[in-house]
Amino acid sequence: MKILKSTLALAISATMLMGCNDETTTNNYLPEVPEVPAPAPVDSEGRIAAFNLSFDRYTYEDLVAEMKLTTVEQTALVDGWKAGTLSEEDTATALKVIQIRNVAAIIQTERPAVIMMSEFNNDGTGTNNDALIAFRLNYLAVPQNSNSIDQDGTVLEPIAFQYFANFATNTGLVSPHDLDNDGTPGQLPGDAWGFGNYHGQYAFALMSQYEIDKDNMRTFQEFKWKDLEGAVIPTITNCDDSWNPIPDGMSCGDEWYTAAEWADMRLSSKNHVDAPILIPQSDGSTETIHLLMSHPTPPIFDTGKNKAQNADEVNFWIQYIEGTSSTVFTDDQGTTGALAADAKFVVMGDLNADPLKGDGDLTAINALMDHDKVNRLATFGPLAPASLGAPECLALGECKSANWGTPNPDQVTSTSGLRLDHVIPSANLTITETGVYWPATFESGRLLMNDERVGNYGNGKDISSDHRMVWIKADIAN
Repeated sequence: MKILKSTLALAISATMLMGCNDETTTNNYLPEVPEVPAPAPVDSEGRIAAFNLSFDRYTYEDLVAEMKLTTVEQTALVDGWKAGTLSEEDTATALKVIQIRNVAAIIQTERPAVIMMSEFNNDGTGTNNDALIAFRLNYLAVPQNSNSIDQDGTVLEPIAFQYFANFATNTGLVSPHDLDNDGTPGQLPGDAWGFGNYHGQYAFALMSQYEIDKDNMRTFQEFKWKDLEGAVIPTITNCDDSWNPIPDGMSCGDEWYTAAEWADMRLSSKNHVDAPILIPQSDGSTETIHLLMSHPTPPIFDTGKNKAQNADEVNFWIQYIEGTSSTVFTDDQGTTGALAADAKFVVMGDLNADPLKGDGDLTAINALMDHDKVNRLATFGPLAPASLGAPECLALGECKSANWGTPNPDQVTSTSGLRLDHVIPSANLTITETGVYWPATFESGRLLMNDERVGNYGNGKDISSDHRMVWIKADIAN
């Protein structure tokens, strides 16, 4: 992605001239340099959120460039888009700026103390933090607006996250095998350990107002699928799908991987991360909550492998919190062991799994959400996260029509019409409130996710994301 400097310069110049012609305004032409506000005191009942931001881009560098745009540059692009004066390339950039601003506005509205962000691309290794730092500075630290491009709604308070972490990902990390069985090994995107056109696509990141205990953080990027208790080589079970035909030379019922491929195959399509956060207590001690984060592959788009992998990516967490399976949980640092029996945890992320409907294996997600170690009030009980906007999405035909009859429409978290995004707390956490940020037509913030003037569709990734932020509020004071 390139920003055409001539178009952008003209737009900025027009903004400068407007400021100079206003005698009551002093130095209105100077670029605004946002200051990251000092961290606000964290409420003893901190919101813990998961949000698939849909910040997917053709390259990681595209996302970095968009995040590094200053407030003045962003506004010039958006104003030029409104006026219809931008080039085709700058128009595309302006639409991305609108999307990022709206996502920032959602975060500023809900004000989580901790947020896992799926589809926040990185360099693949998680060592380059340019996009993450620039998002915090140029978007989250700048007041956004509840009415999106109209800017006539509520001016939202900036939000600061003192701590953050980026994570390596298997997406776009090419393997030497022919994992997609197209006859050519070692080719992106299908032969990557996790589907991706480049290393770092579809990665995830964490921001927190609580300290992240990085010394005790565990990642399982390299954990082998075969090493999970109960794992078997997936077979071709989707046998009559014209959209996902069986590869040449293979038949219904065949094993998807060769023995050599299965020996090497990684379980996680992105990563599985245990990130402890440290919660200060009034007596000077700290309470630890383990954030168990992942973004399993969707159980679609193939002949059955993805369905099996999605289920086992969820099963990983079931066995990890139980600690009673034969699985040896060896992390990327070589440390072994499951989660401590008395640990407080939150399983979170876009799990691509609805417990009641959809194409996935419902057994795994139900086993997790109904587990004895999970606070079931916040999964299937009265504290299950819900919204007023999701039922409207189904009723208005904006969500996928095939899922119109979902049993709990208020618990839907994506325009697919499914409950795919989860924040699942442990049974030893007291949950006081939960929610899905999805404003209905009569609620403030609706334009942050539904605006027919933006993009091709006026919803989904065009305006912010095709997923919604899901959050819980936990009583974490002693």
